[in-house]
Amino acid sequence: MRPLILASASPRRRQLLALAGWPFAVATADIDETPLPAEHPSAFVGRLSQAKARAVADRLPPTKEQPIIVACDTTVVHDDTLLNKPADAAEARTMLATLRGRTHLVLTGLAVLDTATGALHAEIVETPVPMRSFSDAEMEAYIASGDPLDKAGAYAIQHPSFQPVDRAVFSHCFANVMGLPLCHLRRSLHAFGLASPELHQACQAFIPYDCLLHPELLIVDF
Repeated sequence: MRPLILASASPRRRQLLALAGWPFAVATADIDETPLPAEHPSAFVGRLSQAKARAVADRLPPTKEQPIIVACDTTVVHDDTLLNKPADAAEARTMLATLRGRTHLVLTGLAVLDTATGALHAEIVETPVPMRSFSDAEMEAYIASGDPLDKAGAYAIQHPSFQPVDRAVFSHCFANVMGLPLCHLRRSLHAFGLASPELHQACQAFIPYDCLLHPELLIVDF
């Protein structure tokens, strides 16, 4: 099997990728993640994910194994405005109050780079996220926990007690909101010869969530 490298320090991405059963190493890209002037959110996450993959590839020592690199960048978008990680509790409060009771987008740039050939599969995965109308007390308790401060949009969709998303109407990729759209990744890696036929089942058992998207994403169309 070709070596696989995850170009991310995110523990959530490591946790999700482990569901596929592929052995993988982790490397960080350490790139400038500042948006360009007037850069559209989808262009931003696409650019960063590809830059991360190439930055990790450029630092690899010469090897016969020529690994495949997986890189992602995820952001929350509301009214075409990027909501990255809040600087402090006050900014987290503003973000959560803005998102409460509304639907926003989570965008992930996914880049899979084959270092043997230079081939790159890149796509933008978009997930509409309907937020429930959580109370001020719930929001303040969540902010006090410190969890929002390292999360884009100031929330984690999988948080066990806060549970910010209205699951009754959510119908898209839950894993994408966590930072790694697994079925999209499976499709890309299948094209490079890595197969994980039970990945969607492992994903739904882990979350748990009844995913409606995976049947169409099991088809490799590259």
